[in-house]
Amino acid sequence: MFTRDRWNEILEALTSNWLRTLLTAFGVFWGIFILILLLAAGKGLENGIKQDFGDIATNTMFMWTRTVTKPYQGMPKGRRYSYRLSDVEDIRENIPNLRYISPRNQLGGFNGNNNVVRGLKTGAFNVYGDYPEIIKQEPMDITSGRFINYGDINEKRKIAIIGEGVRSSLYDKGEEVIGTYIKIQGVNFKVIGTYKKKSSGGDNEEGQKEIFVPFTSFSQAFNMADRVGWMAITANDGTPITKIKQNIFDIVKKNHKIHPDDERAVGFFDLFEQFNRVESLFLAIRVIAYFVGILVLLSGVIGVSNIMLIVVKERTKEIGIRRALGASPAIIRSQILTESVFLTIISGMGGIVLGAFLIYIINYILDLSGPIDMFLNPSVNLGVITAALAILVISGLFAGLIPAQNAIRVKPIDALRTE
Repeated sequence: MFTRDRWNEILEALTSNWLRTLLTAFGVFWGIFILILLLAAGKGLENGIKQDFGDIATNTMFMWTRTVTKPYQGMPKGRRYSYRLSDVEDIRENIPNLRYISPRNQLGGFNGNNNVVRGLKTGAFNVYGDYPEIIKQEPMDITSGRFINYGDINEKRKIAIIGEGVRSSLYDKGEEVIGTYIKIQGVNFKVIGTYKKKSSGGDNEEGQKEIFVPFTSFSQAFNMADRVGWMAITANDGTPITKIKQNIFDIVKKNHKIHPDDERAVGFFDLFEQFNRVESLFLAIRVIAYFVGILVLLSGVIGVSNIMLIVVKERTKEIGIRRALGASPAIIRSQILTESVFLTIISGMGGIVLGAFLIYIINYILDLSGPIDMFLNPSVNLGVITAALAILVISGLFAGLIPAQNAIRVKPIDALRTE
């Protein structure tokens, strides 16, 4: 039973040599502290890098055209081709488990800067011809007005949604935007909404300097006919886009008479694959953090075990007297194990408290100074703390097990003879 006498005895045993006890406890304290700090730092790095993905649909692939590198069916190599709306329909009809297919055309960016004019002000911005689904693949906050809908698509309305960066470049501060007109390469578009990109990665500023117009009105205004510059394709949850992208490539290659083995004719960026690489990287970081932290903790536990062996040796005569007075081996064993677990938990809790305090200070400094690239909100969840406490208890038991077994092997008559 955990009586007052039992606790007094534990405290007396551990405080009989303060310096020795503190040095022993420091090993466990430092092990838990390092474990907490490594996990928090890894989480902060993970949060910072994943922030660059924003709320974008990660099970997505972006696909564009490149130069054909192999002759096929009488068609020469080195030719250029364009996707068509018929390609989009073929993919939608023949590839199951697709959530969104968003064909897109673009002015600016890779195709050269375009002029956008409003009154006497001029700017160079990326202009995208899109379908309404793109906002679900590339999320953004609509700060005023609305986004494109299928009424705009079907009626080929010349309307535009502009970024906050475009607004600040073409409009005076506080000036009304909704209902005004901007001229894109000589064609008037009515502004019906403004947006702000959710992602706060390194290209966030450029992300606010974009203009979205309906795909159909874009094609009509800029003589694109049924051509498609590139596509954003998102698969359903549970079906990685990586596993079905080859089937999509096969359809496109068949439609445009491209050799099935021509790996360079279709350009793509598999966001799901990149996101999985990031996930794997941080899984490895967590494993390394646990490995290093537990190794440091193990060295502390070994120190506790050694010191308990010394304590048992120093108390040999006391143990012999207690055995002679009728104390059972179980009582002696429980006493040694309790002292070991108590020392381990107290020192480990000190490491947890200091680690939590340091994480709080780091987050406080980050809140004051602003976010740092690729590092955000370092933290450790409750599950890790619970696991750390379980490790401490188990470590304490293991640390005291050998000394406890040594203690109960002592014969009372031999112990009483010890000087």
